[in-house]
Amino acid sequence: MRILPSGDRALLLELDDLDQVLGYYAALAADPPPDVVDIVPAARTILVTTRGDLAGLSRSLRELVPAPDSRATGDLVEIPVVYDGEDLGDVASLLGCTSSEVIARHTGVVWTVAFSGFAPGFGYLTSDDNWNIPRRTSPRTKVPAGAVGLAGEFSGVYPRESPGGWQLIGRTSVRTFDAAREPAALLHPGGRVRFVDAGRG
Repeated sequence: MRILPSGDRALLLELDDLDQVLGYYAALAADPPPDVVDIVPAARTILVTTRGDLAGLSRSLRELVPAPDSRATGDLVEIPVVYDGEDLGDVASLLGCTSSEVIARHTGVVWTVAFSGFAPGFGYLTSDDNWNIPRRTSPRTKVPAGAVGLAGEFSGVYPRESPGGWQLIGRTSVRTFDAAREPAALLHPGGRVRFVDAGRG
């Protein structure tokens, strides 16, 4: 772990991998150091913002013990999915299985929101399963809101229409971001997601 200054009110933890991020984030979220005002995880880093002094925060972070089993602690959200995505067959071919087996695999694990980004409400979901799905060679200019996709080790739900290069395997009517809702984002780092097969529409 490396601790780097980020302005005069934050420190950046550089970690080896996503599992370390999940463990350290879970520990920080459960028992944040004094005066911490924000904790923002990413794929290999965690940004910790404080209203206190950075020297004290640095000491606290160096003494931090990552939480074990960090994927199994957050609130669980179930998201029904109609698995009729344009890339479902391609994903099955990449994995050497049938489309039904892709669906069973996607719904058969609990996913953890590792971090958020790309767009408000977009959670990068990871699981203990060994997914490794390449992005599309040609990204789409428009991916509809509610599209469920895979890319690398992650799954995600597009919160609004936007360009995107993920492999689309289905769609959901669940709104993962609603500015009129409190909180606006349905998925937050540390939370858990289970996808449920809602049939073919």
